[in-house]
Amino acid sequence: MGGGLMQPERRARRQPAWHMLASEFGESTLHQQGSGEFDPLFVITKLGAKVNRLVVAGLLERIEPRETSNGATLWQGQIRDPSGLHYFSVGDFAPESMRELIVQLAARADDGETIMLLMTAKARYFQSEEGAVYTSLRPEEAAVITRSTYREWLVKSAEGLLTRMDAHEKSLTLDKTVDALRAGGIDEELCNNLLLANEHYGEIDIENYRLNIMQTLDIAEDRMPSATPKTPSPQTSLTDSSDESKENQSTGSESGDLKQVILDLIVRLDQGEGVDFDTLLSNAAARGHDRDAAEASLDELSEEGTVHEPRFGWFKVTV
Repeated sequence: MGGGLMQPERRARRQPAWHMLASEFGESTLHQQGSGEFDPLFVITKLGAKVNRLVVAGLLERIEPRETSNGATLWQGQIRDPSGLHYFSVGDFAPESMRELIVQLAARADDGETIMLLMTAKARYFQSEEGAVYTSLRPEEAAVITRSTYREWLVKSAEGLLTRMDAHEKSLTLDKTVDALRAGGIDEELCNNLLLANEHYGEIDIENYRLNIMQTLDIAEDRMPSATPKTPSPQTSLTDSSDESKENQSTGSESGDLKQVILDLIVRLDQGEGVDFDTLLSNAAARGHDRDAAEASLDELSEEGTVHEPRFGWFKVTV
């Protein structure tokens, strides 16, 4: 054997971050990881996205501490976008700046502040002993954002989802080989992973993704009223006082605006049978409104007779 020194194993290159809605990432049950110490973990979605890092955004809906078995504090939270929830956790492994930010975010959320958050995070994958698969996020960095920044993220995420949907539909008419997919005009980056996804997931229904895109663009293009976050500007740390926000808490006019949001949602989402309770509140939350306030507005509309329940938990606008 030669006498040369062994070269240390190099760290894997930094992976690109996907702008991705919660529904696509959260439904993923396929992962891939090499055997090397620094080989990254990838989650492969139903549409063939091979995800190691994500950029997500939405309403910070929950954040709370949990004590682990070794006495450390693990912060767990969730971010809601128009398609559903992203779950994340921040523990001792996170950068100090990220841990400090989470503590400050929790305090502001406890004060009732509406917080729109943009986050870059690593994909995580867990399979229980029963075989259930869960995805979550390990944040690398985050910032409180303005409505304008949120709209930009919504558009970019919707465009990416639409591109992957088109590639998936195109692949259904082609032979299941990389060469055939490439010849059919599908981005080479997706070819291998579309085949892996097809083998793992089988036939999938993408109609829900179409609805996600419609809802996402509705918000991005301001076709529907939505709450405006009380945070004044993007930032990577939270050092400003919340006194001004407290002085600008919801008024009666905002309650009226929220009732109009609920009505607009019912009109847009009703496909004949009404709109179910959870869908209404989830969509209101994705637009930056507090779920409890949305439920109260829905109750008021019901009491006024503006909306009714054709069956329990489903709502229609009264004609």
